[in-house]
Amino acid sequence: MTTGLPAFDRTVQETNLWLKDIEARLGASRHQAYTGLRAVLHVLRDRLPPETALHFADQLPTLLRGVYIEGWSLMGKPTGERSADAFVDRISAQLPPGFPINGGAAARAVFQTIRDRMDLGEVDKLMAHLPEPVRELWLEGYV
Repeated sequence: MTTGLPAFDRTVQETNLWLKDIEARLGASRHQAYTGLRAVLHVLRDRLPPETALHFADQLPTLLRGVYIEGWSLMGKPTGERSADAFVDRISAQLPPGFPINGGAAARAVFQTIRDRMDLGEVDKLMAHLPEPVRELWLEGYV
């Protein structure tokens, strides 16, 4: 099915590629991949300085940019998690009760997909705004 609008069709295709990557990494359904992606993007967005968060949004496919920005409030941002555990705990809190994938696995799958699908220079700039323990989540699976 196509929308007849090339920009919409392209963003749906790009988003589906992201979701397929995450599904494969997690051994999850499409819905679970989307739920994990959304939770990780929201926690990442809230941990970044607002200007950096917006710059990152510009790098996302249009459809994912909407998911990323959805419900965003600048109050109390950036959040102050310094440890990977605290970051993962915030992701887990965003996931529905009984969700079969933990926050750490979701973070690693989404971060690996971001590294594979975005310009590495842009990813490196983004990572520079995160504390070292959170940056290490991005690198797991790439060492």
